[in-house]
Amino acid sequence: MTAFNFELARHNMIEQQIRPWEVLDQQVLDVIASVPREDFVPERYRNLAFGDIAIPLGHGEFMLKPTVEGRILQALAVQPTDHVLEVGTGSGYLTACLARLAASVVSVDIVPDFTEAARQKLKTLGVHNVTLHTGDASRGWGGHRYHAIAVTGSVATVADHWRQSLSLGGRLFIVAGQPPVMEALLITRLGEQEWIQESLFDTDLPPLRNAAPVKRFEF
Repeated sequence: MTAFNFELARHNMIEQQIRPWEVLDQQVLDVIASVPREDFVPERYRNLAFGDIAIPLGHGEFMLKPTVEGRILQALAVQPTDHVLEVGTGSGYLTACLARLAASVVSVDIVPDFTEAARQKLKTLGVHNVTLHTGDASRGWGGHRYHAIAVTGSVATVADHWRQSLSLGGRLFIVAGQPPVMEALLITRLGEQEWIQESLFDTDLPPLRNAAPVKRFEF
């Protein structure tokens, strides 16, 4: 039985999925090529690590598709001096990618199992600039400001606390709307009370736990 060729699968994922999805930033592509995605998926799905699918992680949660992860990394344009917040650690793969680009990453997940598994995987990879927390970050985290924020679950509407958590010039990636079509947004803080919002692409992500549901009006 032939051993699965992870390096070929990784190359094909980048060339056949991620690049065609307009992820062309070479630094981002290099990071995706260097972080072993197969080590972050559940063992039984290891051979599917590079497929264009959202891989089940347990607890009703899923690993983001490689294309979406690539677009997040490219949109946030993380710099070596940036302090980053990730809401929804999940598998820890995106965490590891952000850590390769940033000065430091704070990553929060509501599922203790995810936090612990990510801690072990990041330690094995020698990633030391990530602080992991278990908790509910659906309304922000810790009152700090960040240069970049990645929210890996969807929200009905973008609450103001996300904008306020950005430092000046800071960027927020968040997916907002209702299924089946939601909008991936990049929000940039220009001033104390000034932000700009850019629509990146349509997608469909599971909701961020405990984020406020959309208000429904009954007539």
